[in-house]
Amino acid sequence: MRIAYFDCFSGISGDMTLGALVDAGVDPQAILGAVRKLGLEFDLTFETVRRCGFRATYARVVAPEEHAHRHLPEIEAMIDRAELPARQSELAKRIFARLGDAEANSHGIPVNTVHFHEVGAVDSIVDIVGAAVGLDLLGVERFQASAIPPGRGSVVAAHGRMPLPAPATAELLRGVPLADSPVEMELTTPTGAAIVSTICERFGPLPAMTVETIGHGAGTKDLPGQANMVRLFVGTVAESPDSDRVWVLETNLDDLPGELVGYTTGKLMEAGALDAFVTPIYMKKNRPGVMLSVLGTEASLPELEAIIFRETTTLGVRRYPVSRHKLRRRAAVVETPLGPVRGKLGWLGDRPPTFSPEYDDCARLAAEQAVPLRDVYRMAHEAHASSGAVPVEPAPLPDAPAQPHPGHGHSHDHGHGHSHDHGHDHHHDH
Repeated sequence: MRIAYFDCFSGISGDMTLGALVDAGVDPQAILGAVRKLGLEFDLTFETVRRCGFRATYARVVAPEEHAHRHLPEIEAMIDRAELPARQSELAKRIFARLGDAEANSHGIPVNTVHFHEVGAVDSIVDIVGAAVGLDLLGVERFQASAIPPGRGSVVAAHGRMPLPAPATAELLRGVPLADSPVEMELTTPTGAAIVSTICERFGPLPAMTVETIGHGAGTKDLPGQANMVRLFVGTVAESPDSDRVWVLETNLDDLPGELVGYTTGKLMEAGALDAFVTPIYMKKNRPGVMLSVLGTEASLPELEAIIFRETTTLGVRRYPVSRHKLRRRAAVVETPLGPVRGKLGWLGDRPPTFSPEYDDCARLAAEQAVPLRDVYRMAHEAHASSGAVPVEPAPLPDAPAQPHPGHGHSHDHGHGHSHDHGHDHHHDH
């Protein structure tokens, strides 16, 4: 499996990401051609520089000063008009959506009313869209990153002086391990935090991988005693138990009939939730209620949240990322005395696989043959133990009546230390 790993020992920003991608081999003209379609006025160059004596690529964006602030719908419309390839456009909009959510949470306002200050400037839009293009062109299956150092001290943003990490950066790095650094400046910007928290499935040490290329993306300043850059390792890892990062949505309900809760979990599963379940809880004033929990990919979150708000009485939904390990799996079928039963084989390394029968197949045979359901499950497991399961391509289950799922499971951008005088001359402090 081909992966990319961001070593963020000096933090990360949009321009550092862009520089690292080009330094790792992404065609700079492909990035430049894509961001030109945004219809903005700017100059983008990639320069070879030295940081603490080490060579790196610096992405320099120069754009005229702007005084108007953009909203999320305006930026998304700009990306749509550029008519980029679907994966690049979708990734760019996901990164901006994360920024919007972080800003909305920080200020307590709806996301569509958020004014993007520094991260809505031309240089920041070029960084984010250019990074989305480069990340797609890198041609890897998964992204990982080290722990993230936000930096120390404070920074002056559009809303005044704030301690580091800035509020939006702190929101974006929820669930991400942070690293300490003695450097008194902003090491990780909201743009950099949004990029890594959107694409990376794992945060931790460099994995056991065969390295093909290493890209070095420079920050603006040459720090004393520390190379101000991000390293991007690109290579392959041996396939092992799959690990990834997914999201949990939660909300507490104490005024919704049970039928509606069950209906909601069913709609969530139909919409692509990895799991949806309810847990009995006691709420304020000892009122009995349930906690609705939903597991999903980041791309599915907007639709899943929309279902929760539409179908329940909740006023808010909690969300946080979690990492998970998964067995390798494959669809399979076993032959029982009652007929074939499909299911899944799951295995870890060289261990013998286990077989999980499909409920729908077992329930159909139990009804057709008038035998207890538990007996069908027993026959399926015995068939696997004696003869093994035959791997097959996944196929649709037999038609059956639809059943509700039972409930199974600022110091912004780009400035990497930007002085935030809104001159947007791309002279960062980092």
